[in-house]
Amino acid sequence: MTHFSGLRSWTLLGVAAALGFVLIGQPAQAHGLAHGGLGHGFLHPITGVDHLLLLIGVGAAASYVSAELLLWGLAGAVLGGLAGAMGFALPFAEVLAALAISAVALLILRSHRDGRSPGLAFGGTLVAGAVALHALLHGGEAPVDGSALGWWAGALAASLLVSGGSFLALRRLPLVWTARLALLLAVLGGALALVPLAAQAG
Repeated sequence: MTHFSGLRSWTLLGVAAALGFVLIGQPAQAHGLAHGGLGHGFLHPITGVDHLLLLIGVGAAASYVSAELLLWGLAGAVLGGLAGAMGFALPFAEVLAALAISAVALLILRSHRDGRSPGLAFGGTLVAGAVALHALLHGGEAPVDGSALGWWAGALAASLLVSGGSFLALRRLPLVWTARLALLLAVLGGALALVPLAAQAG
């Protein structure tokens, strides 16, 4: 029974990995100026593959390390979004945002390897920084007309739904599932980081 369960979980992980690599190649990963109100804002972090993977990673980290990481992530989202809306930008921001997915995943894998959680200050700072990088991109993409408030509300609702849903789902599963998901996220984050670099090289 244990062998079958392990085989099934690795099979599901393999399917998820294949799907992840297919999604990476889709144009939804690219960033540009967003438009629309509540509905468009809600879809934005879900249809952006890099944003979606990070939100899943934050939920996974919170389920493995501490639920308080969700609050750290929210703080990072607010700060990053404000900075982006005010025009602040970083060089290679998309590459850094992709690597942030891997960083959150490695936080989980380190905890799994060591058998203990990292300090909350360290884990919280890492998660807040990772989310802030993605929110910075959101801030630069957000509409600047009268639909902006609705767009931000939709984006926040979707982000909370995905990260919170991931947190609740993974809390019900054995820890090894979260560790395997983290391994997948670490690989996909690294692969995503290569996409903008390859585009610039081409």
